[in-house]
Formats: sequence, structure tokens, C-alpha cells
Amino acid sequence: MPPYSAHQSFIAPAVPTAALWRVIVGFLAASAIYLLLNNLLFTLVFNMTGPQDSSFFDDLLSGKTPAAMFLLLGSFALMTLGVTIVARVLHQRSFASLIGPLGLAVAQFSAVVRLLVVVSVVIFLLPPWDLGDPLVPNLELGTWVLLLPFSLVAVFVQVSAEEIVFRGYVQQQLAARFKTPLVWMVLPSFLFALGHYMPNELGENALIIALWAGVFGMLMADLTARAGNLGPAIAVHFCNNVAAIVIVSMPDDLSGLALYLTPFSMADTEAVRAWLPVDFALMFITWLAARLAIRR
Repeated sequence: MPPYSAHQSFIAPAVPTAALWRVIVGFLAASAIYLLLNNLLFTLVFNMTGPQDSSFFDDLLSGKTPAAMFLLLGSFALMTLGVTIVARVLHQRSFASLIGPLGLAVAQFSAVVRLLVVVSVVIFLLPPWDLGDPLVPNLELGTWVLLLPFSLVAVFVQVSAEEIVFRGYVQQQLAARFKTPLVWMVLPSFLFALGHYMPNELGENALIIALWAGVFGMLMADLTARAGNLGPAIAVHFCNNVAAIVIVSMPDDLSGLALYLTPFSMADTEAVRAWLPVDFALMFITWLAARLAIRR
């Protein structure tokens, strides 16, 4: 059986409206809906808190508190809403068609998460996994445990939104129009990488981190094509972001839900660059583990 045979049933709902102009207009429209609703949401929040509360504004921009993180991550539900509206109006498709067979997606999501938890424990036990200096405690353990269920839900909202847009809508529509993976695998991954290119925040490492995101997008596109649904890709993305947001975060960005902080910040260019090869290796390990979990 060809490794991407399941992809054909995944993209089938996109075939009747596979014209290229539709996916271009659809992606732009979904982005516009998301940005508009996101702007309205944060304007409402700022109006409720009042202009005098500059500390809340600063915390929200950097995600330094649990409340700020829940709001930032939860706002990605608006991204899901935007692409759902576009799929219905422009393509006459249901939200479920963006995910694939729901029962299979849930089963494979669970299988991948279970295996990645085991892999993560094994990696944690293998010496010498450290970041140089000791990790810096962030949230108190009791507070972190109480927030953990809500943190996991918030991360799931965020990662599922990105997967539904890039590996769901864009990949499906392009694959329905173009057979070659050079289009339906590479182009969504390029857009995904472009969204992670932040030179002001990431400095000299901005390009290589965007490259990391692009490679990650390619691997998630591969998983989606093999599985015929978004379950495995959402699972890998979920586990990756839980590790980076809920367990160990960087001190200068999105740290409000983390149990620990890294001993270096994003401004420490050399320290971040030294860790990136390990991050690339871990990305490939989780991808291979996910392929093993779904056996495709």
C-alpha cells in the first residue's frame, strides 16, 4: 500500500472546489476573520481592564501570567472559527471534513500521545540532558497542578487551530488541485514558517527558528498524509507545545503557565543556537515515534 493512500480519502471533500483561486481567497479570508475577531477580543479586554492597567497590557503581550496565557492561547479558537466559516461558505464543506474521520483521528491522537509520553520519560532519564545551569522555578507546584487541566485544554485549542488551518484546510485544498507533495506539503509549511519568523523577538536566531517551524510543518504534513486525518499531527504539536509552554518555557515569552524556566532567554543568542540542534533531533524523534504509533 502506498504510504499516502489514506491521503486520498482525506482530501476527497476538497476536490469539488479545488480551484486555486478558492484556496488563496479562502486563506486570506480566514486570516482576515481571525485578525478582526482577535482585535475585537483584545480591544474589549483592554477596555474592561482600563488604560491605566499598563502592567496587564505588558503581561498580555509577553504571556507572563496564567491569565494572559489563557487569553492568548484561547484566542486561537477564533482562528478555527475563521477557517470553519470559509470552508462552509466558500467550499460548502463541514468543519469535520477538515479533520478527517473523527473516530480514527481521536484514536490515533491518543495512541501518539501515549507513545510520546513514554519517549519523553525515556529521554528525560538519559543523561546528561541539561541546559547548562539549573532550571529556574516558575509557578509553585501546587498552583501549576491546579492549572494543569486548563493549561492542557488551552494548548490543545492553540495547536488544533494551527493544524486545522495549515495541515487541514490549506493542505487539503492544494492536494486536491496538485498531486505533487512539492506543492501541498511545502507551501503550507512555508506559510507556517513565515508565521514563526519574528526577527524583532528572536534576533539573529529568527531565520533558523523559522526553518525549524518549516521542517516541523513538513513532518506534520507527512503524518497527516500517512494517517488520512489530523489526529497524529495535532498530537505531536500538542506534546511539543506542552513541553515548551507548560513544563519548561523561556523567561522572556509565554512563560505564564510553565513550571520551570530555562536558564537563558531568547536574547542569549549563543545559548539558544547551541540548543537548537537538540531541538531538531527531538523533533525528528517525535515524528518517527508518531509514525510508529500509527504504523504508516
